[in-house]
Amino acid sequence: MELFTPEFGLVFWMFVSFAILFFILARFAWPYILKSIDERAKMIDEGVEKTRQAEESLANAKLIAERYEKEAIARQTEILREADRMKTQIIEEARSQASVEAKKVMDAAQVSIEQMRKEAEARMRDEVSTLAIDIATKVVRQQMADNEAQSRLVNTLLDEISEN
Repeated sequence: MELFTPEFGLVFWMFVSFAILFFILARFAWPYILKSIDERAKMIDEGVEKTRQAEESLANAKLIAERYEKEAIARQTEILREADRMKTQIIEEARSQASVEAKKVMDAAQVSIEQMRKEAEARMRDEVSTLAIDIATKVVRQQMADNEAQSRLVNTLLDEISEN
């Protein structure tokens, strides 16, 4: 049991060492430790206060957000109505422009058809006159096959020219 019972000298020096250590700690370390604990407590109190303020700000922000959301919904509804009105107006304008353009195209087509008809008529007259001349040439050649008929024709033409 001797191992568990300390001697008086050891106990004395342990007590003295403890007293010196306690004095040093009480003199230098405890004020710093207490100051740190007070600062920590103050920081925790400030954190709690800031948290409370943040909760109030959050509640106010939610109210403001709800108000903005209602305003945004109202604005969206107004914009949609305006867009619908503009769509209807644009459609009506497009219809009227399309009818004007269709009328212009129809008028242009009628003018073009009339012009093509006149050109076709002129070409037909040219072809008919060409055919008539060809037929007349063939008939005259056939009738003028002899010299006597040629003399009569030349005399008739000379007489007509001298009369004019």
